[in-house]
Amino acid sequence: MASTGGVLDTKQSEFAIEEFLALEQTKDLLRFSTAGSVDDGKSTLIGRLLYDSRNVYEDQVRAVTGTRVGQKQGVIDFAQLTDGLRAEREQGITIDVAYRYFSTQRRKFIIADTPGHEQYTRNMATGASTADLAIILIDARKGILTQSRRHAYIASLLGIRHLVAAVNKMDLVDFSEEVYRGIERELEELVASFGRAKLVTIPVSALDGDNVVEASERMPWYAGPTLLEHLESVPVWKEEASQALRLPVQRVIRPDQNYRGFAGQIAAGTVRKGDVVVALPSGQSSRIASITTFDGDLEEASAPLSIAVTLEDEFDISRGDVIVDAKRRPQQSSSLEASLVWFDGDRLETQKPYLLKHGAQTLSARVSRVLHRTNIQTVTAEAVSSLAMNDIGVAQVELNRPIFFDAYDENRASGSFILIDPVTNATVAAGMIRRGVHAAGSGDLTRQKAGVIFAEDESVAAAVESLLLAEGWPVVTTRVQDEQLLRALSGLGVVVIVRVARGTGLNLNELNVVEASDYAGVEDAAFASEAAAVAVVDALRRLSGVVEQKGDGR
Repeated sequence: MASTGGVLDTKQSEFAIEEFLALEQTKDLLRFSTAGSVDDGKSTLIGRLLYDSRNVYEDQVRAVTGTRVGQKQGVIDFAQLTDGLRAEREQGITIDVAYRYFSTQRRKFIIADTPGHEQYTRNMATGASTADLAIILIDARKGILTQSRRHAYIASLLGIRHLVAAVNKMDLVDFSEEVYRGIERELEELVASFGRAKLVTIPVSALDGDNVVEASERMPWYAGPTLLEHLESVPVWKEEASQALRLPVQRVIRPDQNYRGFAGQIAAGTVRKGDVVVALPSGQSSRIASITTFDGDLEEASAPLSIAVTLEDEFDISRGDVIVDAKRRPQQSSSLEASLVWFDGDRLETQKPYLLKHGAQTLSARVSRVLHRTNIQTVTAEAVSSLAMNDIGVAQVELNRPIFFDAYDENRASGSFILIDPVTNATVAAGMIRRGVHAAGSGDLTRQKAGVIFAEDESVAAAVESLLLAEGWPVVTTRVQDEQLLRALSGLGVVVIVRVARGTGLNLNELNVVEASDYAGVEDAAFASEAAAVAVVDALRRLSGVVEQKGDGR
């Protein structure tokens, strides 16, 4: 009987494990990262989240209890649950990105705990690059610091659409609603200037656990969700599967003469047997013959699955090529306008040779010019000629040959790249492609018939002039509205900035005309002249032939 009972217990145990694994497979996955300034409590918050959600083993808790000098016996140092490096534990800071996995009854999570120090901004960008949501920690005593602004901006720049502002250390401000509401208003104004990111603000005390997993009784004025409740309920709809197919080829599999497969991870879209696809850069078209994974053949596969496909026709396809949807092809250009986050201690040098890694391919590149830098305090554009460490800006990058890509806003995988210093082999910048740059009817950047800008506001006119000069445009400033003169200068490729309102009787048909007043004061009365200048210059660039590529790039 004892033997029979043992067999039954084993079978029940196996059934329970299989049932558990099947249940885990049905849960969706949320990747999120932490960000914020140093000592805002990022690691402590993650440690408390893991502990209160019962995702920490007892031996791990014992290992971090009363370990720090000056700490009371029996007190758990939650930060050390994620800070694993010796230097991190000695200094009480986060240096490297720490990844942790945990799950609840509703969802699975992957956390990227990133450092707050300014010198480790590159690590923060790395951790946030694959996240669906970012938690921005704010110390309630200090408010929003420069590094907090930088991290929030980088998170938005990286395409993270869900931001959670955790106003931490509320216990040190006596759980003041007034302090929290002031920070909340400032955060809303900051995130609104970024664009499409959605913000949720939660007051917490990471050390004591208030509003982390359980609702706080010490903040009755807060009626919103706890941090875990929000993480479990925030919608995480993956857009990749509905996008156009992008399959970068990472390896060609040729085990025998009967099989030639092209392996890679689907960056975007869905592929089905019989679909018509195009291999780039060759442009050859064929149909999908088979789709193979580790678990066997499939009828269809979606991003981000790793697969191997075979084609009905024999083509010369190698690593670095891309298999795409025949009807929705990517853009193609050897000149890119991209947002850059500069990592290196040495400043960006225009015309210096760099290596650009895009997907599975690496090619030579140079930064021809810096269009502007973003002022983190005001989130406005500044005209500069270079970028320093931790600067964020927009630059034009020239490649030694065309690449196929999508705008980063449309596809994070095919719209991103890194720049590498070929001498030191250091990653100097992360890039997010905004658009391909080309001149109308040619492959260079020659402006065909520049244009006329009417800028009555002196500050806007000055900002426009600075931006245009930084980009290398020929500029003339005047207050004279002579139709013949304006046409002649514009025809020569010169940008004319007229520092008065446009006259009603002025006939400038067929000229590229931009009126700065259309871009000033659109969002609010304090709309910055620098931001208006950026919008004006973007409008002129589109009109003058340096345009955003659309369609399939053919």
